Amino acid sequence: MNLQEAISTYITYCIEQKTLSPKTTKAYQTDLHQFADYSQNTFDREQIQSYITHLHKQYKPKTAKRKIAALKAFTHYLMVQDIIPANPFDKIDTSFREPIMLPKTIPFNTISAILSSAYSSLQLCRTDYSRKCTLRNIAVLEILFATGARVSEICTLTPEAIDLANHTLKVFGKGSKERIIQIENPDVLKALRNYYNAFQSDISDAGFFFVNKLRHRLSEQSVRAMITHYATAVGYERHITPHMFRHSFATLLLEEDVDIRYIQKILGHSSITTTQIYTHVAMAKQKEILSVKHPRNKMKI
Repeated sequence: MNLQEAISTYITYCIEQKTLSPKTTKAYQTDLHQFADYSQNTFDREQIQSYITHLHKQYKPKTAKRKIAALKAFTHYLMVQDIIPANPFDKIDTSFREPIMLPKTIPFNTISAILSSAYSSLQLCRTDYSRKCTLRNIAVLEILFATGARVSEICTLTPEAIDLANHTLKVFGKGSKERIIQIENPDVLKALRNYYNAFQSDISDAGFFFVNKLRHRLSEQSVRAMITHYATAVGYERHITPHMFRHSFATLLLEEDVDIRYIQKILGHSSITTTQIYTHVAMAKQKEILSVKHPRNKMKI
């Protein structure tokens, strides 16, 4: 087997048949070529075992886990195509203890302050262009917090994916999995309508719902810069990412006693295990409440 050729064929298969996203296929390609370079274009159990050991020495657990998953998926493809006679992973223990990394969230008051800052800046706009940009910024911030969607999902929304009449958002997540998210808050709906009315022709030209001044789709980096701008404006010193809105959305819903299975569906997690990370955050909040707010603290005995 020519390993490099097999990797190229597999990447083509991922693009054309599995219709994986460009981001995913690029990651697979990078990870598999890294293995090929390490193994000197050989593919056997010993090389895989040595490579896994190397990954754990060189990378954080989450990165190592992703690279191993890419190699496993490639191995499954080789088995299905009868390119290799047996699965070398059958005799390799890939399990390891991955430390629990609690998701970073944004304080509720900070989210409120950021949204308020965006709305307030609308009153200060002196040109039509700055007003349009502010309407877009408000719509993006509102939809991030209202839906818990990933920034990549927001930036690749098409006009057809948003049904303002029926208050729904059609999102294509990882693996091109489709999910429908309801939007019922009247302020969020108003922000989306105001944005759409201001950018209707630009949206039509771009083919994406959120657009920039060049009438191209709004980039993920532009959203990150936008969030940083408003966070700085309200004096929040810690770095905020778009994904932290997703974490905050899930955590705050959990604190409101929303069933975790509903949160799983809204976020588009294929496994409840992924969603359960937010229960750890909720427990941390519970500890804070009971240690600071409990009325026993007021008793002097």
